Amino acid sequence: MSCTRHIRAVKCLNLQQKMVSMKKVIFGLFLIMMAGCSNAQILKPVLWNYSATKTGDKTYELHITAIIQPGWHLYSQHQPDDAIINPTTIVFNKNPLVILDGKSKEIGKMELYRDKKLGISANQYAGKLDIVQKIKLKSNVKTNVVGSVEFQTCDDKKCLPPATVNFSIPIK
Repeated sequence: MSCTRHIRAVKCLNLQQKMVSMKKVIFGLFLIMMAGCSNAQILKPVLWNYSATKTGDKTYELHITAIIQPGWHLYSQHQPDDAIINPTTIVFNKNPLVILDGKSKEIGKMELYRDKKLGISANQYAGKLDIVQKIKLKSNVKTNVVGSVEFQTCDDKKCLPPATVNFSIPIK
């Protein structure tokens, strides 16, 4: 009889160990699924690219390019007086080797949005926007132009809060 009890106890212990292992596996899968769900809810409708093109002796064009997902809009740096959204803003950190040559220029198809009910309007882009800034170097050296872009995007149903991305563009 004692042998039968011993076999039952061992089987019971093995079953308990399997259940504990199963609970750990299920909990691990749950954590992985939750991490995937939380990432799926982060909206990033704009992808930014940065580059520099040499245009002459010690002169360059910086290209800050926004690729905008379908259905979304990115707001221009230049807004009408009745606009209520945050315009795109570019900040260049001071660099003693670089001189900004004029203001940045937006290249893309600007759309004028008007909401007659609210009496507001906005200048916006869809698809792609290339912001070009001319610079001059004080001497022929390698450096980086560092700064940030603050922007806001909306679709037909919602606007995301303003976001900021940092950039560092190598000048060679």
